[in-house]
Order: sequence, then structure tokens, then C-alpha cells
Amino acid sequence: MPFDFRRFDIYRKVPKDLTQPTYTGAIISVCCCLFILFLFLSELTGFIATEIVNELYVDDPDKESGGKIEVNLNISLPNLHCELVGLDIQDEMGRHEVGHIDNSMKVPLNNGDGCRFEGHFSINKVPGNFHVSTHSATAQPQNPDMTHIIHKLSFGDKLQVQNIHGAFNALGGADKLSSNPLASHDYILKIVPTVYEDMSGKQRYSYQYTVANKEYVAYSHTGRIIPAIWFRYDLSPITVKYTERRQPLYRFITSICAIIGGTFTVAGILDSCIFTASEAWKKIQLGKMQ
Repeated sequence: MPFDFRRFDIYRKVPKDLTQPTYTGAIISVCCCLFILFLFLSELTGFIATEIVNELYVDDPDKESGGKIEVNLNISLPNLHCELVGLDIQDEMGRHEVGHIDNSMKVPLNNGDGCRFEGHFSINKVPGNFHVSTHSATAQPQNPDMTHIIHKLSFGDKLQVQNIHGAFNALGGADKLSSNPLASHDYILKIVPTVYEDMSGKQRYSYQYTVANKEYVAYSHTGRIIPAIWFRYDLSPITVKYTERRQPLYRFITSICAIIGGTFTVAGILDSCIFTASEAWKKIQLGKMQ
């Protein structure tokens, strides 16, 4: 007797004349297919889209930067002439630069009565400060007005990613126009290194920061100290890394199989229960009529 390979078929077929279609079964089948289609499209959308996973670790991510951080500053002082506005940079490595002018621009405001300062400069990766003041002016004004608006203060590369909402420009929009004109402003910054790695493995380096600020009028034994806008910074040892990832193909296939198999199983159980209850009810009604 020849061996019949069909014995391994675990999906035995039932002739159609031995099955019984019902309206309930048809409704459940249509709903089942629509439900499977909905879940399939949801899983397909998740499979095509990329997800961003973040992690924390202790390290300096951008070792090729030469120990430097690029800074972008845009600030308006509507009541201080441009010839009086300057940028000074200091840090714990001994840097002390008064009147930094490289890659900077001053734009007159209010018919020359005010000034918008835009600067792009680098700082060392050590605690320090940079401040906007009149220290570099040839002649110091008697009562410099340091009221201001900060349009932008950012560190490192600009990350244009929709799914990341970090504090890359935490001071953007800070308005101190209503503050004391003779007061100094201290912004205490904690800079957090940030790495973004896309699907191709390319990394971009930026920095987020938290900020606290205070406003005060300073005095010494010689009288009132000339006010300034101070940005005192320190670096956090913790690095935040964002990584683009896509769901692997095997997980997508597993999810689809689970959706189809689970939905058909539950629908089959539901249809069987409804059919059994319907048949039992018919028998009860038939017994009452007899």
C-alpha cells in the first residue's frame, strides 16, 4: 500500500454540504475581517514609522570637538547703544576675553537707542561664564540699562527632529524688559550633552540645558557695580542619547500572525456559543409547542 503524504494534513477539509451557514456567523465573519484589517493597518503603520529610544550614560560623547562647545546667542537690549554692548568670556582654564568680536554682529534698534547682539562663539568644556556688558566700552556709561529679551541661546548643533522636545533653547523668549534697569541678571546653566543617532548610524551632537536666574543690584565699597547679564555654566557628566529604531521584520510578522490567529479563534468561540444557544432555544420552544 503506497504511503499517503496527505495523512500529515492537520487542516482537514469538511465538505460544504455538511456545513450550515447562518446570519449570525456571517455578521461575526464580516466584523472579524474588519477588525483584522484595522489591527493590520495599525501594525503596518508602526512598522513603517521609526521610534526614538533614549538612554543615559556617563561619558563625553563628542571627543573630536577638541574640548569646545559652540554657542549661539541672540539678545536684544532696547535701551543700550551698540557701541556700549560687548561680550566677555571667562572660564576655569584661565581664559579671560573682554569684548569678543569674532562671528558677532550688532544691529541698532529704536533709532540707535537700542541694540540686538548676535554672536557665534565657542567655550571650553569647563565651568565658566560669558556675559553681555559694557566692560569693553571705551567710556563706561553712568547708568547702563540692562533690560533685555533673549531670542536664542543654544549650544552645539541644531537638532531638527519632531519627536524630540528637549530644552535646547530653554531661555528663548525670556523677557526682562520690566525689570530694574540698573540690575544685573544671573542665569545659572546646567549643560547636558545630547547625542542623536539616526537610522544610518550618523550621530549629531547638541546640548540641552536647565536654567535658574536671579536679578540683583550689586554694590562694593566704592559704590554700585556696573550691571551685566551673566550666563554661568557648568557641564553635567550625564549624556542623553536618542537613537532612531525601526521595528524588526520578525516582530511585525509575529504580531500579524497573533492578530489573525487570535481574532479567528475568539470569533469562532463566539459564533459557536451563539449557535449552540440558538439551537438550545429552538429545542425549548419546540418542546413548549408540543
